[in-house]
Amino acid sequence: MADIFDVVADTTRRDILAVLLDRETSSPGSNGEISVSEIVSTLGLSQPTVSKHLKVLREAGLVGVREEGQHRYYRLDRGPLEVLEDWLIPFVSTDAAADAATLAGVETGDMVPLRDDQRAFASAIGKAFAETAHKATAVVPKKRK
Repeated sequence: MADIFDVVADTTRRDILAVLLDRETSSPGSNGEISVSEIVSTLGLSQPTVSKHLKVLREAGLVGVREEGQHRYYRLDRGPLEVLEDWLIPFVSTDAAADAATLAGVETGDMVPLRDDQRAFASAIGKAFAETAHKATAVVPKKRK
């Protein structure tokens, strides 16, 4: 299996992930699923090109697929993206902590640095909250205007 960084390094694969994310957020009744032909139409790429990239995304665990006869319906799977998130957090956590402190009305000079075990625990809580929030928004229909 390819490294997750190699998988998302490709622009076409990122575009496909963006289409899947858009389907997930804009059509809650679809369970985030979209057909290959819809992806082809949305991106203006050939079907073989899209299928090739979907295979790489599937092997990396970034997409799930449901087969219905000859049709394939793909959906986003965020699990493997946690590796990217874990890698990125140290690069953005200083700014994120300062922003959170500002919103909470705490001076950053008053903040005590977290130990590694505390940081890992806080990260796990944040991930669990984000995953739960995502699952809740996926099952609760959006308010219609």
